[in-house]
Amino acid sequence: MLKAKIHVFLKPSVLDPQGQAVTNSLHSLGYDAIKETRISKYIEITFDDDDADKVSEQVHTICNKLLANVNTEKYSFELELMDS
Repeated sequence: MLKAKIHVFLKPSVLDPQGQAVTNSLHSLGYDAIKETRISKYIEITFDDDDADKVSEQVHTICNKLLANVNTEKYSFELELMDS
């Protein structure tokens, strides 16, 4: 079995209003050295398959079709071999 650990995040050129709200809140709590906060998504998918090439291809397809908006977001992932 393989587990895909996927991170989906906004492209650097895209404004992140949720991240800005967190930054503002942190500043109000006295964390003045924080320059920017970016919010992203973390997703884990477990596959009942040990073929890393096949699973990697499927993860790319899943990200491009469902998990990431290719116009505003990027993604990265790593595969982890799990005990059966």
